[in-house]
Amino acid sequence: MRVAVIGAGVIGLSTAQSIYEQYHSIISPLTIEVYADRFTPLTTSDGAAGFWQPYLYDNGNIQETKWNKETFDYLLSCLSSPESVKMGVFLQSGYNLCTEPAPDPSFKDIVLGFRQLTERELQMFPGYNYGWFNTALMVEGKTYLPWLMEWLQERGVKFYQRKIESFKELAETGADVIMNCTGMRSGELQPDPELKPGRGQIVKVDAPWLKHWILTHDFTAGTYNSPYIIPGSRLVTVGGVFQLGNWSEENNSTDHKNIWESACQLEPSLKHARIVEDWSGLRPSRSKVRLEREAIQSGATTIEVVHNYGHGGFGLTIHRGCAQEAARLFGQIAEQKGKGPKARL
Repeated sequence: MRVAVIGAGVIGLSTAQSIYEQYHSIISPLTIEVYADRFTPLTTSDGAAGFWQPYLYDNGNIQETKWNKETFDYLLSCLSSPESVKMGVFLQSGYNLCTEPAPDPSFKDIVLGFRQLTERELQMFPGYNYGWFNTALMVEGKTYLPWLMEWLQERGVKFYQRKIESFKELAETGADVIMNCTGMRSGELQPDPELKPGRGQIVKVDAPWLKHWILTHDFTAGTYNSPYIIPGSRLVTVGGVFQLGNWSEENNSTDHKNIWESACQLEPSLKHARIVEDWSGLRPSRSKVRLEREAIQSGATTIEVVHNYGHGGFGLTIHRGCAQEAARLFGQIAEQKGKGPKARL
């Protein structure tokens, strides 16, 4: 059975991994192929800070909170393995700061040691009068994606660098199932009025003295439109903006100036940091993740597609839970085609 995964960001690669883990010993033969026009280090996942935290509130979308938790628990379990350093996974604590009192976030029972900030802690952050402290995880795309690719290559997964123009193109070359993990490019394969770019721009700096992440939340400005500072294993990521509908992947000097000035106000020691690079990327924003099966008619043939896209600014945060679910949907299709586990009994 042949499965073609389109997209080689964290969603595509982890989906290929979950399919292999769940089915390689059950479906024989099983050929997994990954097609993409951009591979690491040029994907959106590579530019992301790699900090595990979804948006503060799931707005009743408890399925996404479940996938977020599955991802956190999976990454946490990886910490007991020496492999975690090769994966780019490590623990990191920090502060969520609000300009006004707010309900507890949807992820409060997922992270470690969640608590409200004390008066003394808030005094360190003028202009913020409420917030939380917790320990979460970092999973850095620039390290994690090469690790995933190597993991897949060792198990015979094949990679093809080319832009896929249609699902039909892959079905015609013999793919039994197509996994659509194309993020922001999904609209080119199938129109989706709900999918919009949420442009982000960040500044990566050398500031090894910063040890805690700081995310600010200004409920009038909206998600990711107020400063955040996220120390990584080597560099510190400073943001941020969330510009819905802006397709530009070019760095913008006005955005840079605003991001930098706001961040220096929040953490004055940044004035002594060496700026290493600016980066811009498009978050695939949607009211909710699209994770579902679809049978697409193309002439006389039916193309089986599993969509897994629209993860906004939290792809690394939710990837594993979504990959496991996408693999389960793949298994359903395999079973119906008579190629699944039951077919071998």
